[in-house]
Amino acid sequence: MHIDNDLYQRVLGEELRKLRRRRGWTRKELNQHLQSDISLQTLATYELGTRQCSVVRLVELCLAMDELPQDLLARVHRRVFADEPGKVRLDLAHIVADDRTELLPLRRWAEDRLRQPSAPREVRLDRSAMTWMAQLCGLTVPELLERLHTIAGVEDD
Repeated sequence: MHIDNDLYQRVLGEELRKLRRRRGWTRKELNQHLQSDISLQTLATYELGTRQCSVVRLVELCLAMDELPQDLLARVHRRVFADEPGKVRLDLAHIVADDRTELLPLRRWAEDRLRQPSAPREVRLDRSAMTWMAQLCGLTVPELLERLHTIAGVEDD
């Protein structure tokens, strides 16, 4: 099994941010509940997934927010390693950022999905959805998959 470090860090950061927001806390308020002295910038980089935190730091963050670390990691794991064989995971933001003309219908679809409130940034498409997307783009499924694999954030499960 391949671990996409960037994806894992980003999802972990999103889960930390969700957890903090559920408590109704700002980063400053979270910082006041921590044992360690962590800068607000460091907290922000954890939440953005641009900086790795140590296991001990992760445990400290979880406990400050009354969350069991194993529960947080289980959510991250489910999001990153969903047990859905045969599906293709698409990062919609990466699709939107790509400028290939043949992917314009897919890009418009991704833009529309991202505009929806609380829309996930990632989706998993099964083979029938990929067939539909390929037809929409005027490509075969293998051609579409080849193009998607060159875009970061796209992989088969």
